[in-house]
Amino acid sequence: MVLYYIPAFPYELLWEERSLCSVANLTRRDGEEFFALAPRVPVQTTVQTFPLSEANEALDRLRAGQIRGAAVLMPDV
Repeated sequence: MVLYYIPAFPYELLWEERSLCSVANLTRRDGEEFFALAPRVPVQTTVQTFPLSEANEALDRLRAGQIRGAAVLMPDV
């Protein structure tokens, strides 16, 4: 009888699963101080939105440094 063994490998390689995490390191007081200051300073935000179905395109652009500001994924409707 011949036995074949499947070598061990990381599970994420099988399904190519990925996860995104967001971490905010500020306190409630930090937020309150920021929002008190924001009207006196010209705070400008730049956001580029992508449909969720184009998440891979957004990640490719992010890796290539082609996103200015924040990339935001929007749910497909």
